[in-house]
Amino acid sequence: MAIIVTSNLSKKFKDLLAVDNVSLEVEEGECFGLLGPNGAGKTSLIRMITAVSPPLSGDIGVAGIDLRSHPRQVKAMLGIVPQIDNLDEDLTVLQNLTTFARYFGIPKAVAHTRGCELLRLLRLEEKSSGRIKELSGGMRRLLLIARGLVNQPRIAILDEPTVGLDPQTRHLVWQQLTELKAQGVTQLLCTQNMEEAAVLCDRVAVMHRGRILSLDSPQALIARHVGETVLEVAVTSANRERVVRELTTHGIDFLDVGNTVKVLGVNREQLPATLLGTAEELRLRPATLEDVFFRLTGKTLEGEEEE
Repeated sequence: MAIIVTSNLSKKFKDLLAVDNVSLEVEEGECFGLLGPNGAGKTSLIRMITAVSPPLSGDIGVAGIDLRSHPRQVKAMLGIVPQIDNLDEDLTVLQNLTTFARYFGIPKAVAHTRGCELLRLLRLEEKSSGRIKELSGGMRRLLLIARGLVNQPRIAILDEPTVGLDPQTRHLVWQQLTELKAQGVTQLLCTQNMEEAAVLCDRVAVMHRGRILSLDSPQALIARHVGETVLEVAVTSANRERVVRELTTHGIDFLDVGNTVKVLGVNREQLPATLLGTAEELRLRPATLEDVFFRLTGKTLEGEEEE
């Protein structure tokens, strides 16, 4: 059953169409990912779904409630982890949680208990009485996540939740988000981290220039657009043109990515013998969502077009 439904949703900033006629359904209990680089329209879509920014056109329903008619009722069901750090520097770590809880009418004693539980869950309990300025960047991200969960939301909205985190802390966050989903909390995850989307998401919508280009499970997207493996052929400026020409002549599917040619659907033994001699390096690896995005857009997930 869908808990978030958008229908023909659009958003425009002056001459920029940030979200272009997007229709999607997020199923209750799933982790649904919006994958794309900065500027793809992910955050604009999130801002409309959370009633922060009104749409130009289209409709949004959350748990069967029309957001335009009942924004406060919808907001009460949401836990929001923003991309921008907006923690209150004048409050302690725990006070950032208990003070935020007041917006949801949570009693003081309950808010204190939940705040302590969340800090313990995210391994911040030793910092509970500390000031925000004493936290590392990773700890601040963890506190933003804790704050987004203080109202025990039915839906967690996560806008780049692990941006700037070291690998160890990022995996801690992934573990906690996985456990949260197991408890039945629906998650709408906005990310440009392909590994994050592959690890956490049941389904992913690949976004580019305000539109959804493809939507399915990470595994299905990879199988549909790329295949199971990619053979990377490292080329030089001197032989790149010849490698591309020979692959084209032999009808071999590939992606031309600067100094690397990504060959799809074949292994080293299936390459023409003439190509083996031109490559500086060959590397066979599993296909990823990064390959899917490049296949669909000609761009990397960092948003830079390859020449």
